[in-house]
Amino acid sequence: MSNPNELRSIWRNADAITFDVDSTVIQEEGIDELAKFCEKENDVIALTNRAMQGDLTYRQSLVERLNIIKPSFMQIKQFLTSRPLKLSPGIKTLITALQIREKQVFLISGGFRSLIAPIATCLNIPLENVFANRLKFYYTGEYAGFDEDQPTAINGGKAKIIEQLKNEKGFTTVVHIGDGATDLETISVVDLFIGYGGNVIRESVKQQSLWYITDFNELVNIL
Repeated sequence: MSNPNELRSIWRNADAITFDVDSTVIQEEGIDELAKFCEKENDVIALTNRAMQGDLTYRQSLVERLNIIKPSFMQIKQFLTSRPLKLSPGIKTLITALQIREKQVFLISGGFRSLIAPIATCLNIPLENVFANRLKFYYTGEYAGFDEDQPTAINGGKAKIIEQLKNEKGFTTVVHIGDGATDLETISVVDLFIGYGGNVIRESVKQQSLWYITDFNELVNIL
């Protein structure tokens, strides 16, 4: 199925749209920005790139990156205050257009809920529509790991969440939009996958996407 008109029809008629967050809804990779803030950026960015290209399992990269950063609760709080993450150009217009048309919008991310919650609020997306990893802290506020039971902590987790949403909410047409290897894994369960390269172009994603965009306004115009 690669007929452009057919792809556009699926997009227009979707009842649910799920978005990746890092380098898709926002311009940056949240964990890389947190690493910069904690002055641990070089090792972490290299691991992020390997994970996004599919060279490491997502869990491997997540464990290794967090073991380097070990962010405290206070560091997370200071980071959110001093370095708010930047929305990608056109994303707010797109999500508003979808919401006006009464389409359900979800954020599904291998990033961290504590970093994504302010973004969801800015975009008027209910927090119950956010699926992401959860950091854990000791009572002293020091880093204590992450919730390894979250589906987004492993490869295939985004597809699992979308299947769950379809079953629980009865969605008939779901579109997923994302930039990385874990987004490609949703192809088997969604009605349409749209690759996004407005912030970073990952060749593996571009090659395997029936529809690849670099500007969200393209999707707004088709609505």
